[in-house]
Amino acid sequence: MPVPTAAAATWIDRRDTLDAWLAELPPDAALGVDTEFMRRNTFHPQLALLQLGWNGRYALVDPLAFDIGDALRPRLGEGPTVTVMHSAGEDLEALAPLLPEGPGTLFDTQIAAAFVGMGLGMSYRALVAELAGAELDKGETRSDWLQRPLTESQRLYATLDVVYLEPVHAQLAERLAERGRSAWHAEDCERLKRRANTHTGDPQPQRGFRAATDWPRAQQALLRRILVWRDRSARTLDRPRSWLLDDTLALSLAQNPPLSLAELDQRSRGQRALRSAQRAELYELLAPAPDADELAATAAIPPLVLGPAKKILSAMKDVVDRMATELDLPPGLLCPRKVLEEYVTTGEWPEFLEGWRRGVLHEPLARLLPAQPARGN
Repeated sequence: MPVPTAAAATWIDRRDTLDAWLAELPPDAALGVDTEFMRRNTFHPQLALLQLGWNGRYALVDPLAFDIGDALRPRLGEGPTVTVMHSAGEDLEALAPLLPEGPGTLFDTQIAAAFVGMGLGMSYRALVAELAGAELDKGETRSDWLQRPLTESQRLYATLDVVYLEPVHAQLAERLAERGRSAWHAEDCERLKRRANTHTGDPQPQRGFRAATDWPRAQQALLRRILVWRDRSARTLDRPRSWLLDDTLALSLAQNPPLSLAELDQRSRGQRALRSAQRAELYELLAPAPDADELAATAAIPPLVLGPAKKILSAMKDVVDRMATELDLPPGLLCPRKVLEEYVTTGEWPEFLEGWRRGVLHEPLARLLPAQPARGN
């Protein structure tokens, strides 16, 4: 296909122009979508540009010029339009204020590539080279997308990010259908949408801190309290979590809470977004000991896989590898190692393995667990 120039894309900075561009799409269009966003000093990604492509028509939409959400929701959020994106997680997060539920139908080309035997985590550049025979220039990857006007190089780079989505989608959709994997792919795309549009944060963030595995439950509960506060405050202030409280300090405060506000001030120096108001709030948060309800609500941090559990994990990994080979899927797509570790250490069936994966893996993996009084099915 001919390579467009920067001028091939319509620059849209008015609502009526966007409405007119979208109105020309058929209802069931497979619309290529990409974003450029900045996330240097903020918690939330700052949407800087929206790229659209369909049937040789391309648009660069300026979200800094007008509110584009009202125009997008009827087209992308509802109806039969298929939104084609590559590795869409961060793009969906950037679009979440405009499309809170995500696009109605998402087709992620990176996920599709994994399902059709092209490997896990394939880059857009490699996918385009493989399926469209084109080489993409990544020279503007670290560009300042909030500047105006954009340079000709920026506009061409942004346009090319959607030029090949339509032919790539057509080939991948055909291969998915041939392999009988279309439903599995659609399910994983829905999972990606749910994960990207979570607004409340992880209710059990302490589970990711394996350094606290052996802590008493009260200290784990206090760590959870600190991490939930950090996430909520970072969202409200729109600053990176680590600017409020880095992981090392969070662990230290849970292990050894400060005895005074002055001590907290001293220990938290260097936290760029932790101002006096946040320090006072954090100090008050640290004061009470966890009560019975908080202890019960705190999920235990999964232990390290040691001793007999290592043999069980190895046996489960063998099952996953064997099933992945039979299905011609990457083992990491079928079941990442960390999910197996969670299952082995908790005995509870992981949420990640619900859906199509449950039918494939539940019976052979559950047989490998030792009998337990209580275990998720």
